[in-house]
Amino acid sequence: MQVNEKDFTFKVSAAGRINIIGEHIDYCGGKVFPAALSLKNTVYVRPNGTNKINLAWTTLPNKVTLDIDDLLSAKSLKYGNYQAGSAYFWKEAGHKVLGCDMIQDCTVPFGSGLSSSAAIEVSTIAALCAIAGEEIDPVEIAKVSQKAEREFAGVNCGIMDQYASACGKKNHAMLLDCKTITCEYVPIDLKDYSFVIINSKKPHALGESKYNERREETELGLEIMKKHVNIDCLAELTLDDFNKYGSELPGKVYDRVKHVVMECGRVHEAEEAMKSGDLVKLGKLLTESHNSLSKLYEVTGVELDTLARLGQEQPSCLGSRMIGGGFGGCTISIVKTSEVEAFKKAVCEEYKKEIGYDAECYSSDIADGIIVEKL
Repeated sequence: MQVNEKDFTFKVSAAGRINIIGEHIDYCGGKVFPAALSLKNTVYVRPNGTNKINLAWTTLPNKVTLDIDDLLSAKSLKYGNYQAGSAYFWKEAGHKVLGCDMIQDCTVPFGSGLSSSAAIEVSTIAALCAIAGEEIDPVEIAKVSQKAEREFAGVNCGIMDQYASACGKKNHAMLLDCKTITCEYVPIDLKDYSFVIINSKKPHALGESKYNERREETELGLEIMKKHVNIDCLAELTLDDFNKYGSELPGKVYDRVKHVVMECGRVHEAEEAMKSGDLVKLGKLLTESHNSLSKLYEVTGVELDTLARLGQEQPSCLGSRMIGGGFGGCTISIVKTSEVEAFKKAVCEEYKKEIGYDAECYSSDIADGIIVEKL
């Protein structure tokens, strides 16, 4: 569907995101290091004077009408459920939800691990704010969007994706404390290097994967550790205490908790490396993170492991790892800018030889989160 901007009142967008490092620790109260992308979901919206939200997409032939008084009935929709859940919880939080026409245009690839769902949720709520004349509060929108993803879409996610989508800042990473929901913006200066995002093209569906199982394992780990150490969240567990009491953790729970403890340490080291400009160190941390996600947390799979390994083998690459929930999706690599095209070609050609189908590369800048434009 083509969009004629003159037919709409507002153009509202929210970002997809990368996470430089700090994977699967946001829901453990850890600090993570995401950045918002110029890949985004854009909502063209106008009020329609009814109690209906009419949804259409630029990339789909589907059209869906949501009843504002009965949004829960949309939970089973294949298309429109994220928008319905966002509207439902925004209304439950005491905000106005006005009838409107929305066209949604998403450039965040679905199933890529770049948080298309968060971009959809955040932009939908921001669009509802815009037509209701409400002030945009990015942090509140992020929190309500997370609630929609957890309680409507069934993905027991942390706050990182929605926060990055809503609160991103151009050319900055966000050192986000997921326990306190506070953020420090850190300038991104990669000098002669660039981030390269490559999609394994194995789609993931977190609600159907072992993502929720990993959450349950870390929650069990926390419950056991709290018997020995005074902590409120798993990210507070020190390496010394893990070494002292980790033997109390059964089977795979030991591995999951070890990943959380070590990944929290890597985020702190990555912060120092980014601020001091030590890109070699930053790249090494990315590779270590991937190895941990593969061996200890077991959320990679052959496609992501192959893509990360092929990236790491290139002389122009300082480090490479999976990003997102895993079980498919993308890798992020730090690559010499002058060698980016050669890097992409080498990795993608070898990936197809080993896996049997094509990977896909994306170009994206580090961008702002929510953007509202009056048309």
